[in-house]
Amino acid sequence: MTLQQAAPSSDTNARFRSVVHRMSGIILPDGKVSMVEQRLRRRVLETGQKGTDEYLQALMAGRLGAAEMDKAIDLITTNTTSFFRENAHFEYLSEVLLPRLLADSDLATPRLKLWSAACSEGAEAFTLAMVLAEAQRGGLSFDWAVLGTDISRSMVEKAQAGIYAADQVSTINPGLHDRYIMVPINNEDGGQVRIVPELRHKVRFLQMNLIDPTYPVDHDIDVIFIRNVLIYFNAEDRAQVVRRLQSHLRPGGYLVVGHSEGMSVKSEGLERVRPTIFRKI
Repeated sequence: MTLQQAAPSSDTNARFRSVVHRMSGIILPDGKVSMVEQRLRRRVLETGQKGTDEYLQALMAGRLGAAEMDKAIDLITTNTTSFFRENAHFEYLSEVLLPRLLADSDLATPRLKLWSAACSEGAEAFTLAMVLAEAQRGGLSFDWAVLGTDISRSMVEKAQAGIYAADQVSTINPGLHDRYIMVPINNEDGGQVRIVPELRHKVRFLQMNLIDPTYPVDHDIDVIFIRNVLIYFNAEDRAQVVRRLQSHLRPGGYLVVGHSEGMSVKSEGLERVRPTIFRKI
């Protein structure tokens, strides 16, 4: 029997998508049925199931174990990002938010904490690190730390390694690329590159589910980036996630969302300072 012949029934697929929503908050509409099948095809083969329907039924019945469910949700919810994606946010961080945050501090050497709350492979977190390191090179005196979190264990592991394909760092301008990207001497074929140790040592990664009721994160974060993720949640889950993130901001801290998500952020205690940037009152 081929995988095509054993495609999941609409009921099985719908129940699995309901499980994904319950465990991750991610909404997978009916139009994502084929995507579910495609992304899980390898796991069907590797677990020895006859087809996607049998795989999903065994998965939801617990016969394949909790680790397999984690792998399945990883495959369904994983999205890659790029360095300096929606670059206007990083420019505003550099030109406006950092000077403002430092001016508000009464410490001789302020310490800033930034959080990439859906970091995927780590590109956003390391972009934040580059912005902060550049601000120090420009003469601003402060210490800093960046946290990256993601629901996907495999993405977190990739982020921790700080290793990327050469084409993934092509969006970094040449000056920053020279300073913060290590390129092997024999790299004519455009292979893998790595983030410099100076940045890797300042960025920490952690697996975490935004749908969980509590987060193992400090409550005095200066800036939280949560971009292009809220659109996958329903209105109730989205509001709860925003409230939880807001509780981890220090007064005067900032929440940054994606350009398609600004209108969906509605929470008391957050004032809009830009279409996609909010300040905790």
